[in-house]
Amino acid sequence: MKIRYRRRPSTEVCVGDTPLGGSNPIRIQSMADVSTMDTEAAVAQAIRIIEAGADYIRFTAQGEREARNLGVIREALRCKGYNTPLVADIHFNPKAADTVAVHVEKVRINPGNYVDKAKTLRQIDCTGAEYESEIAKIRTRFLPFLQLCRRHGTAIRIGVNHGSLSDRIMSRYGDTPEGMVASCMEFLHICRETQFGDVVVSIKASNTVVMVQTVRLLVRTMEAEDMHYPLHLGVTEAGDSEDGRIKSAVGIGALLADGIGDTIRVSLSEPPEMEIPVARKLVDYILLRENHEPVDVPGICVPYMDYHRETRTVQGIGGRNHPVVVACCPPGEKIVSTADRPDFIYIGQNRPDTSVRPVIPLLVDAGLWDDQPDVFPYFYAKDIAKIKDCKAIMKFIELEYKDMDTFMLEQDDSVVMVFNSSHLNSMAETRALMFRLKEAGCDVPVILRRNYSEADAESLQLKAAVDFGAVLVDGIGNGIFLCNDASNVTVTARYMFAILQAARVRISKTEYISCPGCGRTLYDLKTTVARVKAATSHLKGLKIAIMGCIVNGPGEMADADYGYVGAGHDRVSLYKGRECIRKNIPEIEAVEQLTSLIKEHGDWPPDD
Repeated sequence: MKIRYRRRPSTEVCVGDTPLGGSNPIRIQSMADVSTMDTEAAVAQAIRIIEAGADYIRFTAQGEREARNLGVIREALRCKGYNTPLVADIHFNPKAADTVAVHVEKVRINPGNYVDKAKTLRQIDCTGAEYESEIAKIRTRFLPFLQLCRRHGTAIRIGVNHGSLSDRIMSRYGDTPEGMVASCMEFLHICRETQFGDVVVSIKASNTVVMVQTVRLLVRTMEAEDMHYPLHLGVTEAGDSEDGRIKSAVGIGALLADGIGDTIRVSLSEPPEMEIPVARKLVDYILLRENHEPVDVPGICVPYMDYHRETRTVQGIGGRNHPVVVACCPPGEKIVSTADRPDFIYIGQNRPDTSVRPVIPLLVDAGLWDDQPDVFPYFYAKDIAKIKDCKAIMKFIELEYKDMDTFMLEQDDSVVMVFNSSHLNSMAETRALMFRLKEAGCDVPVILRRNYSEADAESLQLKAAVDFGAVLVDGIGNGIFLCNDASNVTVTARYMFAILQAARVRISKTEYISCPGCGRTLYDLKTTVARVKAATSHLKGLKIAIMGCIVNGPGEMADADYGYVGAGHDRVSLYKGRECIRKNIPEIEAVEQLTSLIKEHGDWPPDD
C-alpha cells in the first residue's frame, strides 16, 4: 500500500464571511487577554491580532454585561474596516451564551460546565436514572440556544477541556479520554437531531499525549456515527518561549500531520498577536506534505493508534529505557550547559583523543574506530556487510528507508539503528519503517535522525517538534538525533530534551503548565510566569501550573503537582494537586509562599 498525507474530510461551517472546514484553508486564531469591558483596549488588541494574520479572534464573556459589550467591540472594529469574525468564550453561564449569540459570529461553550453544576473536584455516585435526567436538562437548555444561533447565523464550538469535565461525566468515566469524548458527543447528538450543522469541535489538554489520543478517539467515534464536524486544535496552557512552541508543535503537529484539524490556536503565555506567526509557520510546514511522493509499504499498514513496538536493550538503549539524545558536535566545540548534556556525541570523521576517556560517549565513523572505552563505531548502509566483523559492544548503523531491503541484523544483538529520514512526510516514513521491522520480527532499537538547515531558531523548534514529536507521542523511537547547520550542540541538545519532555517520554526539567491569559485574568500573568520559573526551574520532574483565573484553573491544571491560580484582583490561591491549600494570598507574596508550600511537602531539594 502507499501512505501519503491527506486532510480529513469535514463539513463546512459558516463563521461570518470566513468559512471553516471543508475545502477551506486551515484557519489561524488567537484569544484576547484584555478585559472585554475595556472597549478601547479590546479593539486595539484585536487589530494587532488581525494584522498579525488571524482569521478569528476570541474574547471571554463571563456574564451578560461582557456579552453585550462584544457587540460594541464588533461594531467599533467594523467602523475601522475590520470584519474578522469574533468568537465568544462561555463558561458556567448559558444566559451569557444566549445574549452573545446575536453579537458575534461564533460562540464557544464548554459542555463540562454549560448546564451541569460547577465542578466540585470530587468523585460522586450517579445512578443511571440520575445520569439520564441530567442529559434531559442539557437538552432543555441547549435547544433554545441552538434555535437562537440558527436565527442569527451564529456558529458554535463545543470545546471540551481536560480537567473541566462535569462531576456527572466524572462519575461514569473519570477524567479520561473516553469521558471527554462522551461529554462532547452528548452535545453533538443534540445538534444532529435538530439538524444544526454550523458546529466546530475541540478537545484540548495540556498533556500532549492525552490531547492527541483523545482527538483521535473523537475522530473515530464521530466517523462511526457518520459525523464529520471540523476540528479546532490546541494544547492548553502550553507556556511561553521555546518550551511553549515545542509543546504546541508536538501536540498540534501530531494531529495535523495525520490530516486532522481545520483551525488551530497556539496558546502561549505571551501577547496574543505573537501566537499568530507561530501558528502560521506550523501550518505552512505541515502543508508542504501535500502531493508528496507516497511511502510504499509492503502489506497493509496498521492504524496510527496501534504502532507500539517492543525492542531489545543494547547497552541501555531500547527496551524500557527512556529515549536517548544524540548530538552532533563539530571539532573543537565544547558543551557549555550541564543541564542539557546529550547521552552521545557524534563526531563523524574526527578522530577521538585516545589519551583521555571521553566525558560523554562518542560515536565515530567505523573506519576510524579503535577499541577505546566509551567510543562506539558508526556505520552507514554501504558498510552493512562489515558490521559482523566489528567487535564493539555496541554498534550504530545509519539507514534510510530505501536501505531496508538489505537490512538483516536481527541476529546481531549489539546493533542500534539510526533511521535518517529526509522525506517531507517523515512521520509516514517512520511508521512504515516500524511496520516493516515488526513484520520481520526485528526488535532492533531505533534512534530517529533528522537534518535541518534552519537559521531561524523558532522554525527549527517547530519543525523538529513536529517531525520527532508526531511519532514519539505514539511510543515510537528509542532516541532522537537532531542536526542543524546553524546550531551548536548545546542548543540542539536543549531542543531535543524539550521535545522528549513535551511528548512525555523523558522528563529532564521542571514542567510549567501556564495559561495564555484572557479577560478573566486579574494579575500580571506574564511577569508571574517569569518569577515562578526563576524560583523553581531547578525542580526537575515537578509540574507547576500557573493559571489566570479560578474559572478553569483548578480543573484544567489537571495533573500538576502544584498550582498557582488567580482568585481575584491581585489575589492568588495555591494548590497541592487539586486541593486548595492557601486561599486569596496577596499576589505580591504568592511566589514566595509557593516555594514555601513546595518545601513543606518535601519536593524541594534539601540543600537549597
